[in-house]
Amino acid sequence: MKLETQVLVIGGGLTGAGVLRDLALRGIDAVLLERRDFDAGASGANHGLLHSGGRYVVNDAESAAECLRENAILRRVASAVIEPTDGLFVALDEDDDAYVDQFLNSAAAIDMPVESADVQDVLEEEPYLNPGIKAALRVRDASINPFMATDANLEHAKALGARVLLHTQVVGMRRENGRIVSVEAVNRKSGERIDIATEQVISAAGAWVDQIAALAGAEINIAYSKGSLLITNSRLVNHVVNRLRPPSNGDIVVPGETVTITGTTSIRVKNLDHLYTDAAEVDLLVNEATQLVPAMRDARYIRVYAGVRPLVLTDAAAGDRALSRSYTVFDHEKDGLANFATIAGGKLTTYRLMAEKVVDLVAARLGVGTPCSTEHDPLPGSGDGHSLSAADRLVRLQTPAPGGEVLCECEMVGRAQVADVAASLHAEGLEITPNALRLRTRIGMGSCQGGFCGYRTVGFLYDEGYVRQKQGTRMLTDFLERRWHGTKPVLWGEQLRQEQLLEAIYCGTLNIDGNL
Repeated sequence: MKLETQVLVIGGGLTGAGVLRDLALRGIDAVLLERRDFDAGASGANHGLLHSGGRYVVNDAESAAECLRENAILRRVASAVIEPTDGLFVALDEDDDAYVDQFLNSAAAIDMPVESADVQDVLEEEPYLNPGIKAALRVRDASINPFMATDANLEHAKALGARVLLHTQVVGMRRENGRIVSVEAVNRKSGERIDIATEQVISAAGAWVDQIAALAGAEINIAYSKGSLLITNSRLVNHVVNRLRPPSNGDIVVPGETVTITGTTSIRVKNLDHLYTDAAEVDLLVNEATQLVPAMRDARYIRVYAGVRPLVLTDAAAGDRALSRSYTVFDHEKDGLANFATIAGGKLTTYRLMAEKVVDLVAARLGVGTPCSTEHDPLPGSGDGHSLSAADRLVRLQTPAPGGEVLCECEMVGRAQVADVAASLHAEGLEITPNALRLRTRIGMGSCQGGFCGYRTVGFLYDEGYVRQKQGTRMLTDFLERRWHGTKPVLWGEQLRQEQLLEAIYCGTLNIDGNL
């Protein structure tokens, strides 16, 4: 198959989706390629934290200022995917008193809103916090749903005429006279080869930007910093809670609607596609989180996951915590390329700004003078005061699902909602699997981790004729294996008993492993 476009975007995470939407809003024809489904990298494996700038304000003022500005913008233009929780930085007895003054002075230098809080007031607001905290500061952190954010950007871009090709991997680029004249890709599901003629190429491939650059004959030095996180099955804090000390392991606790997310670590890795969190990391994160929120010692942890931060490597001797979280736009002119650009580094919080800067470069190359409008144009469903709310979520969990039959009790996802998503996937020619439905409906992301909704969802796919014969069994096995990968490291207490129940259902009753 042959395609033509003005701009080819590589990478279907939040930044790539933001780039595609920005291009579409400027009237530039664009196609996005993603080798898996959307948010397959760091965009789908993070805290869901909309930074206020506080985490970086002492040691990385540039990143802090970027987060501060983008936090305010996204609260306005992406309100539907953000819960405005606000945040706390709290100090324990062993934390250095001098760091509080450093924090306040650094915040003042970039006009970052921060205020001292009365410890007793904070403990009344957050009853699970360590009662031994000695200082607390209020900041403008928030919680953001990255899956909803990416999906909203992609859907708006498609409505404006952009095209999205998922499960499509770039395998080669053809250069002529200092330009990439075509990109070769392959559909990983069908094996079809696709040749794309393009005027400009933007790589927003996250931790894989160096590999994409290599296909173009360019070079980028990236440090792969793995961060692991844990999810509990209940919400233990209402604010984002940060440890008031220099950034370290396990010093953030984030309310993610009805759950709690805590982390993270920073471990240099070489393999991007087979990340694993071992028991030592889990123990470290539980111990650190427990210092902030003692109830997390006995919490039920339902999942572990890990993502890779693509840090632009400027000093090979620097530890990963010392590397800047700011972004870099590479124009690749030093590599002899006039129509290739890469956006690397950055944070989830700065995705919109990153997209703006790289699209500014490419638009100028194309002679398009239309300015960026994403700072003012809200995402569909946002900008009207509506925001994510744990209370709304709880009401939904207590309300019968639209369409009657409930497929996922943990997230209260009904058959009608899944049918709509499946029909949309079918119309786009995409494979309809439990994992594809999970990204778009949250099926399998609740406390049972797919245990009860897994077989119901596959049964739905059989009922609707989307799968036949043994296809559903293979899909179900793959779905459960992916859930198991994240559950295995936290198998103790209540979660171990839950997993034993699921084993009885799938192996003892449904014989999914074929051993009966």
